[in-house]
Formats: sequence, structure tokens, C-alpha cells
Amino acid sequence: MITFAFAILFLIITPGPGVLSTAGVGSAFGRTAGIRYVTGLFVGNNLVAIAVVSGLATVVLAIPMVRNILFALSALYLLFLAFRIATAGAKIAFIESSREPGIWAGITLQLINPKAYAVNTAIFSGFPFMPDALFLETVLKFTILNAIWIPTHLLWLATGILIQRLELAPHIQFRINLLMAGAMLLVVALAVYAQF
Repeated sequence: MITFAFAILFLIITPGPGVLSTAGVGSAFGRTAGIRYVTGLFVGNNLVAIAVVSGLATVVLAIPMVRNILFALSALYLLFLAFRIATAGAKIAFIESSREPGIWAGITLQLINPKAYAVNTAIFSGFPFMPDALFLETVLKFTILNAIWIPTHLLWLATGILIQRLELAPHIQFRINLLMAGAMLLVVALAVYAQF
């Protein structure tokens, strides 16, 4: 179970659309909007997990054309995010929006977030620790997942708020943008590699 918890931590804390956008909402709109957005991400992630556990995601993704279309849309979305971040210049650009994203925006992002499906599939199909009690193992996995997921996303939210308050020099902000864009490109590269 400890191996499972560490796997969750490393799978969740790595940059992806959810955590990067969480930091961006915190940076752009503050704590209250950030909490609403994280609530939506939380609901969306658990909906994805339920789809993975119930097999619904497997049924939908078993259709090659649907799987390829969803993969292409997800990869294009991630590339778009990486481009927006990399070309933001000397202003931290986790996310850019003229209005506060709310709960629905968080839910929607998770439903199209390829990392959410990959992480939940890895979590629920791997790391068996109670093979004779699958239901109890699944309940414990949901509990451990959310016990790690919530503070991790709140930490990313706090990071976004802190970075905005620091008023970093333009060249440092530019380097942070390049680092985040590179992380997004790595996510896309790993997804493409896993596809083939």
C-alpha cells in the first residue's frame, strides 16, 4: 500500500493540465476562484476514476476511431497550452483567461485531460494490494488517491498565488514559462510514445 501511495504522489504531482491550470487560476484570480476551480477538478477526476473503474472508459476507448480522435484532440490541446505558455514572454503564464474559471471549467478539463485517464488507469489497474477483496481495495484506492490529490492540488494553487505575489524579474518569469512549456511537451511526448 505504501508503494501505491508513492506512485499516486509521483503521478499526480508531475505537471499536467490540471495542476498547471490550478497554479494559473491561483496566480490570475486568487484563492476563492482557485478553490472553486480545484473543486471542479476534484469532481472531474473522480468521474474519470469512476469511468475507469466501471469499464466505461475502456468500452469507449476500445473503438479505435474514437480513441484516436480523443487522443489527437488531447495532444493538440496540450501542445496549444505549451505554445501559449512558451510564447507568453516575460509574464508568468500558467493560464490566461479574462474571467474566473469555476467548478464547471474544472470538471470539463478533467473529462478531456488525457493525464487524468492515464493516471487513474495506472492507479486502479495496477498496484494490487488486496487481490482477494477487490471492492475494499478499490474503496481504499479512492480514499488514498483523494487524500493525496487534494493537498497536492492545493499546494499547486498556493504556488500560483505565491508566484504572483513575488513579482519576479521578467527574465526569471520567462525561464519559468519555458520550463512549464517543456514539461507540457514532455507530457505530450510520453503520451505519443505510450500510444505506439
